[in-house]
Amino acid sequence: MGKFLDFIAGELRIRNLSPKTIKAYCHAIEELYKFYNKSPKDISQEEVKQYLLQKMDKGYSPQTISLTLNAINFLYREIYKKPLTINIKHPKRPQKLPVLLTREEIEKLLNSYENQKHRLLIALSYSAGLRVSEAVNLKVGDMDLSENLLFVRAGKGQKDRRTVISEKITKDILRLSAGKEPADFLFDSQQGGAITIRTAQKVFEQGLAKVAIKKKATFHSLRHSFATHLLENGVDIRYVQELLGHSNIRTTQKYTQLTNLALKNIKSPL
Repeated sequence: MGKFLDFIAGELRIRNLSPKTIKAYCHAIEELYKFYNKSPKDISQEEVKQYLLQKMDKGYSPQTISLTLNAINFLYREIYKKPLTINIKHPKRPQKLPVLLTREEIEKLLNSYENQKHRLLIALSYSAGLRVSEAVNLKVGDMDLSENLLFVRAGKGQKDRRTVISEKITKDILRLSAGKEPADFLFDSQQGGAITIRTAQKVFEQGLAKVAIKKKATFHSLRHSFATHLLENGVDIRYVQELLGHSNIRTTQKYTQLTNLALKNIKSPL
């Protein structure tokens, strides 16, 4: 099975899928193999259907079911050249509003850090609307401080984009990047290379705990807050879409549900 999964991973890489998606697809195919203990090629469509139904019965999330179905569809359509005809519709994802931080909470969070490198990690991620993977992989040469611009290389979907940097953190960036080459990671680890995604998430979580913010916020909430605060400042949604790197403006439009200032000013009758 190991060689087969390596082959699948190669086919996915050729199609330019992200490492995260490749890992998830290979895991889903491996789980299908383990469930029936036979090659996926020998698994019937009815068995695939029953496999998906038992995952639903066990309470797996709609995202997991959808990903599993996508992986199996890829296997049958692209590898075995016999598309599935299973009539299980892709489950709808729960329409949850993003968890974001207010401007005051962002300020408290930034002031909680004594470690200047940690503070800059959070400040820059909020300032530019970065995903955690983009923040940890940021290199010194990716920033044009004279223009207050940041270049995200191979972001989600392997897309490059430009976004903005606040001039308030320019001096901090210069201090941290002093003596480094353009190809060096801005947020490097003591062991060499970039810090891990989990390390960045822990830095955020520690700051959150220190200022006693009880929201179920994650590192990604910095990106949500960036988008929402820009819209509240009157920035055109098409520019926000470009800064976030969204292919479809409908992805960006979810933030408009959080920026209705008129709605926020309505007082409860109580």
